[in-house]
Amino acid sequence: MPSHPQASISRAAGWMAGWLTLMVVIAVAGREAARELSVFQIMLLRSTLGMLMLWPLVRAAGGLAAMRTQRLPQHTLRNAVHYAAQYGWFVALTLIPLAQVVAIEFTMPIWAAALAALFLGERMSGRKWFAVVLGLVGVAVIVRPSAGDIDLGQLIALAAAVGFAISVVLVKSLTRTDEAVAISFWMLVVQSAIGIVPAILVWQWPSAQAWAWVVVVAFCGTYSHYCFARAMQHADATVVVPMDFLRVPLTALMGWLVYSERLDLFTGLGVGLILAGNLLNLLRWPHGGWRGRSKA
Repeated sequence: MPSHPQASISRAAGWMAGWLTLMVVIAVAGREAARELSVFQIMLLRSTLGMLMLWPLVRAAGGLAAMRTQRLPQHTLRNAVHYAAQYGWFVALTLIPLAQVVAIEFTMPIWAAALAALFLGERMSGRKWFAVVLGLVGVAVIVRPSAGDIDLGQLIALAAAVGFAISVVLVKSLTRTDEAVAISFWMLVVQSAIGIVPAILVWQWPSAQAWAWVVVVAFCGTYSHYCFARAMQHADATVVVPMDFLRVPLTALMGWLVYSERLDLFTGLGVGLILAGNLLNLLRWPHGGWRGRSKA
């Protein structure tokens, strides 16, 4: 059972900085790997290689004996939902513009906040809601999704966003009883088991270059979720999840640096709104400040 670290927004922000860095890098590595390999194969290699990469942390935590859990059904459910959501996100990329996929994906914090309030008993103060709204507006300004009727791709992207939100809430629930290392360990085990059959059906041996990108994907995928689980141990999901809004401008910056994708005024405005929302969410208000402030 975890030692229940003391609530600390600054520590949660530190672990989320690790999550954001690794998620930005994995976006580039995943795009490059997908030029040659199928999504199923990339996801399987990420999980199997990730188990090797996680082993030093597993050993430091006490080995396989320390990975025992009384909540295997919850781990299985969380990772089945996460695997399906991840696959749906990639499918949506083939059906609708990237801007729409990203915009719909970042409705996830709304669903996560609502689910955390409903099922985990977390408080949703006015400040938290306002931070979420500012972040969503900032994302909308950056991606500027085109108006139109919702089609199949948009519905799949929305289902993926809800799936990611369910996964986030289940992670927060799991941190109440299991260590971050165990949560990451069972993620890799369950998702490897789920993905082995579809990956074998489309298997092709990667080239040396593809192997290099897959190794980066595996490293970032493994330790990003460890960072996320550690962040969840230090703060409520309603505090941690809005920090993920920063992934949008950071990914845009990486796209500019690596792929020469254009940054414009709208991106700058969106970044400002996202930063404002996150700062509002992270600041501690003095006694008598904003009504309903978080205790975290």
